[in-house]
Amino acid sequence: MEIKAVFVKDGRWWVAWTDDVPGAMTQGKTIDEARENLIDAIHEIQKPVDLSQVPQKEIVTEIMEI
Repeated sequence: MEIKAVFVKDGRWWVAWTDDVPGAMTQGKTIDEARENLIDAIHEIQKPVDLSQVPQKEIVTEIMEI
């Protein structure tokens, strides 16, 4: 999988995100650390959600067209 990642130096931190995977955003003390953290964040986002692990509440999922 190829993505376009954005890295921005903000003070002592490197902030990283990609528009290719919504919600994937992280930071690191170095650009290399930010890169690795972004890879980890993308892997976490891509894991399936097990709704049985969510506290019992009314949950509705639906496909929406926007």
